[in-house]
Amino acid sequence: MSLRRWLVIALLTLIGGVISVSAQDTDLTVDATRSLGAISPYVYGANYGPWGIVSIDMQPTAATAGVTHMRFPAGRWGDEHDITEGQLDLFMLQARAWGGTPSVSVRLEDGAPEQAAALVRYANIENDYAIRHWSIGNEPDLFKDYTVEQFNTEWRAIALAMEAVDPSILLLGPEVSQFPVTVAGDAYTNARREWVRAFLQANGDLVDIVAVHRYPFPETMNAPATTIAQLRANAPEWDTLIDNLRVVMREALGRELPIALTEVNSHWNHVIGGEGTPDSRYHAIWWADVLGRMIRQRVEIVNYFSLSSFGALGGFGLLDRYKVRPTYYVYQLYQQFGDDLLSSSSSDADVTITAARRDDGALTLMIVNRALEARTLPLTLVGVQFVRTLDAQLFEADQLSEAIPTLFDGQTVNMPPASITRLTIAVEDGE
Repeated sequence: MSLRRWLVIALLTLIGGVISVSAQDTDLTVDATRSLGAISPYVYGANYGPWGIVSIDMQPTAATAGVTHMRFPAGRWGDEHDITEGQLDLFMLQARAWGGTPSVSVRLEDGAPEQAAALVRYANIENDYAIRHWSIGNEPDLFKDYTVEQFNTEWRAIALAMEAVDPSILLLGPEVSQFPVTVAGDAYTNARREWVRAFLQANGDLVDIVAVHRYPFPETMNAPATTIAQLRANAPEWDTLIDNLRVVMREALGRELPIALTEVNSHWNHVIGGEGTPDSRYHAIWWADVLGRMIRQRVEIVNYFSLSSFGALGGFGLLDRYKVRPTYYVYQLYQQFGDDLLSSSSSDADVTITAARRDDGALTLMIVNRALEARTLPLTLVGVQFVRTLDAQLFEADQLSEAIPTLFDGQTVNMPPASITRLTIAVEDGE
């Protein structure tokens, strides 16, 4: 054999070995011996009303959507209008009918402590609404000619008036419009981080849950339409965002508080009809991934923006006027998810896994493949043995498919391109 031929064979053997080791090292792991605690029931939330109401045709669909927490009113509406008793009554009727825990944002801009206190009194003293989650104002960093010092002073006065009426309420703040996803950040988001820091230093003794908003796209006012590639690359940033927020809390307070993302979506503008806009199929893939990250990061409240939108309001909503949008199905999948979070990991950069145990001992796995190619990965269970698949659901091509037997054979998970897989499996103790 010639030296040249021998070198070629050796090189091919080496490449094959590298490929083999890489394939073996790429897997999904669930450690059933490591419980990370209960998943907050409020992570499946959404913003609602009164401008983006659910149409009459979609009321039954809203009731079965799986939205567990409802922030009212959605967006800036509450700083432009006074919430009336009748509006609050209607919201509570809908929240109760649809299974959503209510949260209310009182007016900050042109508001007053007495006004906020009166709303708390009407809700929780005069009526049995038992609303625990309250916030004060929406995105104060965007108010014209308004400083963080003014905000801290006015927020505190309103908070004290509300707590004087009902000391059991939990206060969320500061509800800034954005937060940096990296330590370096950028000029715009870094300024919002400093709002959070100053707010915590001034009002850390009153706030119960630290709340921020996040909309990554468009990156600039005149940016071109968001692509699937941009959504695909964006998802991992949500892990660092939560880490950075906790750093600010520790620096400002010396401790951590629960975290809320009270407004969150991919876009802050009203775009619709694109491959990466909030009404698109791939947006559902992106959101399932991002929501899973926030669950694993132990976020307390997540309010998607929003429950409903149609017409000129754009594609924000889970619900259109007469139909559901693809991201609605993410909440359908999570309705079957357990509430005891387990340690899980994926060695594939495009595949994420979130795992939980149900009350009956079964494991539920939410697996998201952001790649535009199929993935087949082995699943390693630590501390338990696979017994059988109880059920499986798959989201792809704008719909849910039930009980797909080819998704999991007890050892390997088969994931179609750009898909969400939920598996429920029976297990028994032992490796």
